[in-house]
Amino acid sequence: MPVLTRLVPSPVFVEVRAGALDALGGILADQRLSSAGRIAVAISGGSGAVLRERLEPALPGADWYRVDDGTLDSAVRLTDEIRRGHYDALVGLGGGKIIDVAKYAAARVGLPVVAVATNLAHDGICSPVSTLDNDAGRGSYGVPGPIGIIVDLDVVAKAPKRFVAAGIGDAVSNISACADWELSHAVTGEPVDGLAVAMARAAGENLLRHPGTLEDPDLLTTLAEALVLSGIAMNIAGSTRPSSGACHEISHALDVLYPKRSAQHGEQVGLGAAFACFLRGERDLSGLVVERLRFHGLPVTADQIGFTEAEFTEAVHYAPNTRPGRFTILEHLDLSATDIRDAYADYVQAVNS
Repeated sequence: MPVLTRLVPSPVFVEVRAGALDALGGILADQRLSSAGRIAVAISGGSGAVLRERLEPALPGADWYRVDDGTLDSAVRLTDEIRRGHYDALVGLGGGKIIDVAKYAAARVGLPVVAVATNLAHDGICSPVSTLDNDAGRGSYGVPGPIGIIVDLDVVAKAPKRFVAAGIGDAVSNISACADWELSHAVTGEPVDGLAVAMARAAGENLLRHPGTLEDPDLLTTLAEALVLSGIAMNIAGSTRPSSGACHEISHALDVLYPKRSAQHGEQVGLGAAFACFLRGERDLSGLVVERLRFHGLPVTADQIGFTEAEFTEAVHYAPNTRPGRFTILEHLDLSATDIRDAYADYVQAVNS
């Protein structure tokens, strides 16, 4: 008998609501992850320390580990530290860097990881990838996705608005990434997973069409759910393809060429998505993306994140080198530096008209 369904890799539980953080211990027990409370918690030295004071009385069996930064060295250090204990799960409590470090360490030790997000800056809260700084710049490491996601809306509402906006840029960039994947299918025959595309594109469209401001609890809920959907889409695809196209290649190029000047990931990929849509000839869509980015205070031109036209041109020209074998509008057009400069000038004119 043919197999008519498939298993979809996804978190066992997703809690997106106000007050979810205070219920962390109960959630872990209810999900049979850690009824005895033997968990390791990775936190930052800043906001994480404040949250530790709040949560420690409710988690008497937990051991707390400070993570200094989002580097591979920090991830390896955390791996060595938690390997000495006997835990039911590892909780990554903080922003994207802390969660990426926790995902990497949990994968190496063989523990399930629970992502407790204190901001919504990018889709790493649910993705099967840890992005970590290393000696060569920045690397992406495949890991199992989190077994659970907890987003306390009261907590993320207090995060810097720039982080919330960046998450919107990351989610909206899915629309461009999916278009690049479908372009590759048409030109190279690369297989496309329709379910992964449906989830990733829906996540982007939900944010592209949402009328709420950064202070709107409904927008925060929509954003959190969109980032979870993006992560599940990547799990389904077995790669970052549904959420990473030319938009992310451009962002990675900025990180590589100008590591000390790069902006928030979501800011860069949002700009990259708007420009990639423009290159594909999707002028109406590019205009919609620009309008939504502007609405949330996100950059729509390179100078708004500190790059000159020449620097942005160099980054776009270099971008295909960041993902060898990936086919997007950049590989398809194979533009010279002069062609990119001219296209970007046309884009800027369209944006400012």
